[in-house]
Amino acid sequence: MSDITCMINDITVTVPRGTSILAAAGMLGIDIPTFCHDPALSRYGGCRICVVEVQGWQQLPASCVTEVRPGMVVYTESARVLEARRTILELMLANHPSDCLTCEKNGTCRLQEYAYRYGVKKGAWQGAARAYDIETDNPFIIRDMNKCILCGKCVRVCSEVVGRSVIDYSYRGFRVKVATPLDLGLSKAGCVFCGSCVEVCPVGALTDKPRVGQGRPWELTPVTTTCPYCGVGCQIDLLVKDNRVVGAKAAGHGVNGRHLCVKGRYGHQFIHHPQRLTVPLVKKNGRWQEVSWPEAIRKVAEGFRQIKQQYGGRSIAVLASARITNEENYLLNKLARLVLGTNHIDHCARLCHAPTVAGLAAATGSGAMTNPIKDIAGADLILAIGTNTTETHPVLSLFIRQAIQRGAVLVVVDPRKTELAKLAAIHLPVKPGTDIVLFNSMINVIIEENLWNKPFVEERCEGLPELTAAVRDYTPAYAQEVTGIAAETVRQVARAYATAGRAAILYTMGLTQHVTGTDNVLAVTNLALLCGQIGRASTGINPLRGQNNVQGACDMGALPQYLPGYQPVWEESCREKFSKAWGGPLPAQPGMTVGEMLQAACRGELKAMYIVGENPVISEADANHATQALSQLDFLVVQDIFLTETAQMADVVLPAASWAEKDGTFTNTERRVQRVRQAIPPVGNSQADWQIFCALAEALGRPMRYRHPREIFDEMAALTPAYAGISYDRLVKEGIQWPCPTPDHPGTGILHQEKFVRGKGKFHAVAYRPPDELPDRQYPLLLNTGRRLFHYHTGSMTLRTGLKDVYPVEYLDVNSQDAGEMGLAQGDRVKVISRRGEIVMPVRLTDEVPRGMVFASFHFPDAAVNKLTNGARCPGSHTPELKVCAVRLEKLEQ
Repeated sequence: MSDITCMINDITVTVPRGTSILAAAGMLGIDIPTFCHDPALSRYGGCRICVVEVQGWQQLPASCVTEVRPGMVVYTESARVLEARRTILELMLANHPSDCLTCEKNGTCRLQEYAYRYGVKKGAWQGAARAYDIETDNPFIIRDMNKCILCGKCVRVCSEVVGRSVIDYSYRGFRVKVATPLDLGLSKAGCVFCGSCVEVCPVGALTDKPRVGQGRPWELTPVTTTCPYCGVGCQIDLLVKDNRVVGAKAAGHGVNGRHLCVKGRYGHQFIHHPQRLTVPLVKKNGRWQEVSWPEAIRKVAEGFRQIKQQYGGRSIAVLASARITNEENYLLNKLARLVLGTNHIDHCARLCHAPTVAGLAAATGSGAMTNPIKDIAGADLILAIGTNTTETHPVLSLFIRQAIQRGAVLVVVDPRKTELAKLAAIHLPVKPGTDIVLFNSMINVIIEENLWNKPFVEERCEGLPELTAAVRDYTPAYAQEVTGIAAETVRQVARAYATAGRAAILYTMGLTQHVTGTDNVLAVTNLALLCGQIGRASTGINPLRGQNNVQGACDMGALPQYLPGYQPVWEESCREKFSKAWGGPLPAQPGMTVGEMLQAACRGELKAMYIVGENPVISEADANHATQALSQLDFLVVQDIFLTETAQMADVVLPAASWAEKDGTFTNTERRVQRVRQAIPPVGNSQADWQIFCALAEALGRPMRYRHPREIFDEMAALTPAYAGISYDRLVKEGIQWPCPTPDHPGTGILHQEKFVRGKGKFHAVAYRPPDELPDRQYPLLLNTGRRLFHYHTGSMTLRTGLKDVYPVEYLDVNSQDAGEMGLAQGDRVKVISRRGEIVMPVRLTDEVPRGMVFASFHFPDAAVNKLTNGARCPGSHTPELKVCAVRLEKLEQ
């Protein structure tokens, strides 16, 4: 592409062909006013405020849509330009409310800024004025179309980036306005309330409802931190006034740029919720009593000390948390192994991506996402397995939409017709639990048709003969019989994946939460290795982590068999390394997983548990069994920000600070280590988790003294090779992806580029095994569980925000035809019964679930769906089969 030289305001500039005048001026530091322009959106040129004068041209062109030409001479502030801009502003102000003094946009409004800049006042033009009702039909966004200047940014961002097209221009002439279909408001238009429209609005037409009256823009202090919800790791600015978080917005950098989901932008009211735990609680005679921190720590220390002395350290177990920081998970690991003398430490990865850690590590040597999130946009084919990405990882799904827009083929493997499935070129609605058959069959086709990447496999992989033998009988015809997917479709997808220039695999718990979860991961890894779709940009195997720091918790050793950095606890050299650094001996025998802990508690072998930021009473499969197990303990300590269902069973409850009240780091799904920054002091008398761990260690005779989480991070990095080159000083904006072995290393975006961590990639022969429990005459329906867009995990945070107003109760999704045969109507209440428990909830009739299946999320304690789910576990990872269990419905009197 050739360059072009032109002159702007008597300054010569050379720019690439296709550069707009606006962009060229920006390169010179010349500011041209804009309303409708946005570099991330299509060029529009509608507002005309950016007009410039081009020598020899009669008209004043809009600089945002006019490209420079050779020899062009441009003036951005000539008399003609200034007159045009003033006239445009006068016309805008003629029909614009003059309530600047009370407008939430005061101080950041571009119309206000430009009117001041060009000396324009209201009153130059008189005429009809608009009088629209202000739209406040939802908890998050106020739309005042009287202030709208019709720049179209909100329309374009909703369509081009978010992919929703919820709003567009409506009516004609003077009556033109931006509206939803039939002008019914956002709440009835399918809006997901991501707030991107608010983010790009240059005036006060769109405002964040929760922030109204909370403070002027210049009164708010932005504190950049990492979102506390899913594993994408969006960078957000918490807006603080008088030690209160009054709002949030995108930080403008990081993987999300200026975009957030509804939770990231509007899901932070839980920070100051009146139900926050603010003082330690001790249960005396069945009643809670508030106590001082010294008394609470003394009580906890005495309880653990007595049990350890009587039964040994293996009688105590610890649940770490994907919600606390890396530094805190590291310290909790140290507390468990060194101070309490137990390797029984686990966390919620056991319920989701433990099969990923086990499977990917066995095949490649690393159990983590292989590629950066932004790589997804460059893929030619995306194979999305068991992931409803638009609901579970909304910002990440924007990169999938980008890929589709540039022509990528999206293949979705999911029993449900999810929103992502509706975007797909090919949807494979497999029967639940038959994933191995599908992937083995695809491998069968690829080998039979000689489509595999021979140079890659011969040079970088091992075990192909065993794989070839294992898949020989998995023909497309057999796959059709077992999975329900047509044989020719299996062949079509196999060929498309094998021959794509860049094919990326994305998956979540639809693949892992099965009794064959680890084998499922090995099967898709076989597919990627066979086709050489790994180790390059926009390819790879990409497990999408569901919680903000579940990757970091694994990295920090919140797993029973690994010390920080996945260093095996059974290897003497690893134990010696940590023993020397920590100053004491460590137990050698790998500990129990959370499922094994609960079984041991029921048998009376496990006597005490320390549960930090987890809620197994709601999140565990067969939750009634989890409740029974916890009730058998002699001593239970829970540390959380709310009195969760699990905390209510505790002997001692320790009030923790939320993520907004402490410093630290999270590691997102793409292995990116990012800062968490304290925005406000801890609420009430709560304390940061790391401070509580230090106090408890000291009370148990093993002082751990740190002045700041930075010191904890540095200690951890010195012991963890993948983090060795990372420090707080380097974690400024974009974060760093591990492995980062030295301080001058930039971090590793793509894993396995030259060789696999284990040396050669290893194929594993895996065989189909049906789910542990399938429907029968007594329980004729299959229950599938998952997440909803507006909520998160067990609801302890989102149910204490405005998100509950949008999605207040959980529904059981029932296929419309099945509902008709059962005599069910929309909203009817049913009893859902499995072999393990029963719950009551209303039904929602839909065609998103296939016949014979029902679906519900696990976010709502009053409809605790995990009371129904099956506790049968994957033998390789001990992850329960949360995706498949048999139920029946009983209609209740309405």
